[in-house]
Amino acid sequence: MRWLILVLALTLGGCNTEWQQERERSELSHSVAPASYKTDIIAFMHTYLNDPTGVRDAFVSPPAKRAFDGINRYASCLRYTAKKINGQYASSKDSLVLYRDGRLDRMIDNAREQCKDAQYQPFPELERLTR
Repeated sequence: MRWLILVLALTLGGCNTEWQQERERSELSHSVAPASYKTDIIAFMHTYLNDPTGVRDAFVSPPAKRAFDGINRYASCLRYTAKKINGQYASSKDSLVLYRDGRLDRMIDNAREQCKDAQYQPFPELERLTR
């Protein structure tokens, strides 16, 4: 019985260490500042938008650490007005761009609340997208 308790304690201790290491790796991946965030956003938006031409009123905030899902990670806020499929313009959209390992990880739409205090700067490169 003592051996069983000892083996169980060692097994659980190993799992805890593995979990701890995975958490540290995850935190480290979110602490890498993106070097070419504008280029990453442009490449993503080129495939994300139905019609990437004619984007208006584009603004982006420089990447900054933000709390998201309990993790401090680099994020940018993106505001733009894009064309709909019929060629008319949709309303302005605020999105949160999340980074992992210094690269664009994903974009979350409808982020007006998360981006309410963003330091937006003009983003003319997004307005010049072509097909």
